[in-house]
Amino acid sequence: MLKLTRRLQETDVQHNEELLLPFDERKRGRLKAKTLSGREAGIFIDRGDVLRGGTLLQADSGEVVLVKASDEEVTTARCEDSLTFAKACYHLGNRHVPLQIGDNWLRFQRDHVLDEMVTLLGLTVDHTEAPFEPENGAYAKGHGHHHHGEHSHEPVESHEPVESHEPVESHEPVESHEPVESHEPVESHEPVESHEPVESHEPVESHEPVESHEPVESHEH
Repeated sequence: MLKLTRRLQETDVQHNEELLLPFDERKRGRLKAKTLSGREAGIFIDRGDVLRGGTLLQADSGEVVLVKASDEEVTTARCEDSLTFAKACYHLGNRHVPLQIGDNWLRFQRDHVLDEMVTLLGLTVDHTEAPFEPENGAYAKGHGHHHHGEHSHEPVESHEPVESHEPVESHEPVESHEPVESHEPVESHEPVESHEPVESHEPVESHEPVESHEPVESHEH
C-alpha cells in the first residue's frame, strides 16, 4: 500500500499514480482509497487541510500521486443581478454550507431545501454532476480559494484569554474581609456587665442572726 504522508508544494513534479476523490473524502486527513490503476493507498496528512484537485502527495517510498476532484451531484445556481447573487451567497454562508463561487454562479452539494431557498431568492437552479471545489474558510490553511496570509490572522483575534482575566477583577476576598468587621465578640463581652454576683452579695446585708439574739435578753433565771 502507498502510504501518502507528504504534500508537495511543487506542481511540475512527475506523478506515478492518480487518485480520483469527491469533496467529502478530500477534506479528510485520514482515509484509504485506490488509485486509478487499482493500487491501494492510504492518506495520512494534517486534518483540516483540504485536498484540492491537482494536489501532489508523496509516499514514503518516494512515489508521487496526483489527486483529482471527481464528479459528484451538485446544484449550480446562476443569477445576473449582483445584489440578488450576493444575498444568496450570504444566506448559504450563514448556514455554513460548503460553497463554490464563480462569475455570477454558485455551486453546492445537492440539497432540495437549499434548492428551494435559492430559487425563491431569484436564482436559476441546474442539477449537474461536476467537480466540487468549495471555498475555504476565511482563516483556513488549505490551498486555493484564499488570500495569502489570511490564515494567520485568527490566532491574533482569538486571544481571548488576555481579555478574560477575570480573576484579577474578582479578587473579592480583599473587599470581603468581613471577619474584621464582624468581631462581635469584642462588643458582646456581656460577661463583664453581667457580673451580678458582685451586686447580689445579699448574705452581707441579711446577717439577721446578729439582731435576733433573743436568748441573751431572756436570761431571767
